[in-house]
Amino acid sequence: MNPLWPCDMVHVRGADATSYLQSQLAQDLRALGPGQSTWSFVLAPNGHVDALVELTRGDLGDDGVESYVVRVDAGYGPALVSRLVRFKIRVRVDIESGPTVAGDPGAYLADRVQRAWPAMGAEITPDSIPAEFPDVVAVAVSFAKGCYPGQELVERMASRSASAPRRLVRVEVPPGAAPGDPIDIDGVSVGVLTSVAGRWALGLVKRGVEVDAVASPDAADTTGRG
Repeated sequence: MNPLWPCDMVHVRGADATSYLQSQLAQDLRALGPGQSTWSFVLAPNGHVDALVELTRGDLGDDGVESYVVRVDAGYGPALVSRLVRFKIRVRVDIESGPTVAGDPGAYLADRVQRAWPAMGAEITPDSIPAEFPDVVAVAVSFAKGCYPGQELVERMASRSASAPRRLVRVEVPPGAAPGDPIDIDGVSVGVLTSVAGRWALGLVKRGVEVDAVASPDAADTTGRG
């Protein structure tokens, strides 16, 4: 976990913890060992993003019970608990809110802007779909696992090599820029800023638009993400 990250913790524990999370998340958890972490999208049935989370698998208890710590951006823990509980039918699993990690909001903002890493409420909204964040898809989605809510949209777009109507970019901005400002090219608005840290910002731009000074994170390197 990134120590700068202000996040809420959710505890998932029970004999069916792994199988239940496997049925709900876009990531494949079967190879995840105790103490290991991975990223995943939690999706609505229509494929929109409910949450972007980091999971860490706990040690198997003396009673054989499985456990996970699921982290999400600060303020979104209760919504994540509600989402996971909503589909919990006849499974042996407890899902509870845990503590909030304060982190360092200012330093984390600058850090994730440099890495082009999206945040809940800023880049990720109820209308977001995973394909808007292709570098996140590379580390948070498995295309070799079983069914989960929202899978149809993810698989359909991947199989057709379809682009989302908008995508996340990193751009250089002038002093005074703020979230909500338009991203203009030759006087034409092509997107909107979502997070600003100094002279760099994240924004969402329309499909097919090429923006100067865009930097994407290395999808193969997840160390310290989030």
